[in-house]
Amino acid sequence: MNQAKMSTKYNPAGMLDALLRHFGLDSDGALSRRLKVAKRVIRDIRDGRMAIGGSMLLWMQEVTGISVNELRYMMGDRRATCRLAYAIRPAMNRSN
Repeated sequence: MNQAKMSTKYNPAGMLDALLRHFGLDSDGALSRRLKVAKRVIRDIRDGRMAIGGSMLLWMQEVTGISVNELRYMMGDRRATCRLAYAIRPAMNRSN
């Protein structure tokens, strides 16, 4: 497999490594403190036991100033769009 194809593989640990470099940190513990999440969350994401959800991406955007699209690109998520995990229903017209 060539290098170009390997670099497009989904890899959330790569995004965590990029965030470590972005902040100039040397450990996942320091990253967890900067992101204000438990060390276990960073460890589980790195080990592939936990997916990075939309709320986590939004929080990372708030803390880092890096756009959600760029964060997704860092972890190898090349999809053009994201779908919500649930349907949003329009508000019902209440006339009482």
